[in-house]
Amino acid sequence: MNYKETESAMNMESPSELEKIEIQLLLEGIYQYYGFDFRNYVPASIRRRIWYRIQAERLDSVSGLQEKVLHDPSAMARLFSDFSIRVSEMFRDPEFFGFFRKTIVPFLKELPFIRIWHAGCSTGEEVYSMAIILYEEGLHHKTKIYATDMNEELLIKAKEGVYSLDKMQAYRDNYLTAGGSEGLAMFYDVRKDKAVFHSFLTRNVIFAQHNLATDHSFNEFHVIICRNVLIYFDKVLQNRVHKLFYESLCMSGILGLGSKEDIAFNDYSHCYEPFIPEQKIYRKVR
Repeated sequence: MNYKETESAMNMESPSELEKIEIQLLLEGIYQYYGFDFRNYVPASIRRRIWYRIQAERLDSVSGLQEKVLHDPSAMARLFSDFSIRVSEMFRDPEFFGFFRKTIVPFLKELPFIRIWHAGCSTGEEVYSMAIILYEEGLHHKTKIYATDMNEELLIKAKEGVYSLDKMQAYRDNYLTAGGSEGLAMFYDVRKDKAVFHSFLTRNVIFAQHNLATDHSFNEFHVIICRNVLIYFDKVLQNRVHKLFYESLCMSGILGLGSKEDIAFNDYSHCYEPFIPEQKIYRKVR
């Protein structure tokens, strides 16, 4: 199969039964050999990423990709990168952060100590957004933020807090819409074409590798933020993650999801009440 044929195969409307078996074997092999579990990702999404890597590696089939990644860890690293969710920006969906500032922050101010978990933090833009809100609201000093992702390379970028200067205007607009008052530029230095965020913002942040598909609860939290990650999981994995979040949230704790996500139709939906339903923010009540 040549390049054009591979591209055509990637764009097929639906996979053949043989291809479905090949994908199952690929994902099972990755889990058995490397310990990364992608078996319950949304099939259409994972299939697109697999065919992208087949094309990039100049291979002919899913089975060819399986052979390569099981014998070549560098190929597995490239596929792992393709599977990682890396869509992020500062104050993404600024109305979410605006409501968080106005509605959740007063609740947090009553607590002696605050623990927040950003699950699937990618390159960290939303973690810095939260740290800025907490700083402006006088809560930064008594908050511990746990920022986790399955991809260690993305975590390294998140720790660095270095972003393209070209994005700062859009991020500033988001910041102002979310209720920012100090001016976003006070939180970073400009170095050539990069914005380097001040290290004090992550003084109370712990960046750690954590896989929602396989790992367990590691603390009790007052707030869990996991936005636009669950949409890539099938119902089985979504239930698994909601169980993890439920076990990790304290009573009356806050769960914030992405704009295309909610808690309906999972085993733990009855344990929450809508807190700010239009922003997919919920409170644990049982």
